Amino acid sequence: QVQLVESGGGLVQAGGSLRLSCAASGSIFSVYAMGWYRQAPGKQRELVATITSGGGTNYADSVKGRFTISRDNAKNTVFLQMNSLKSEDTAVYYCNMRQLQLGIAYDYWGQGTQVTVSS
Repeated sequence: QVQLVESGGGLVQAGGSLRLSCAASGSIFSVYAMGWYRQAPGKQRELVATITSGGGTNYADSVKGRFTISRDNAKNTVFLQMNSLKSEDTAVYYCNMRQLQLGIAYDYWGQGTQVTVSS
């Protein structure tokens, strides 16, 4: 019912910046939060940043001070500004949307966008 499409990934040198975007469409009723997760080869998927519809944010310790998450609730779009990128940021980045329906949380995921940071 919900489709998430990420964009903005690519290859960047260490110390550079990228801006990721995620647009949601479909049966969207009550969005609780949107966020970004990432998964590097051989590692588990981990939280990068989340933002609620009310504006509250949460960041992984490894990206605090470097990444900024923002959103446009009216357009059901979330962004991730990534600055001072490091080689360890290399991963597939996935967009997530959490909806609440009758008190039940439903999570939807995009297909991911590759971010590669060269040394």
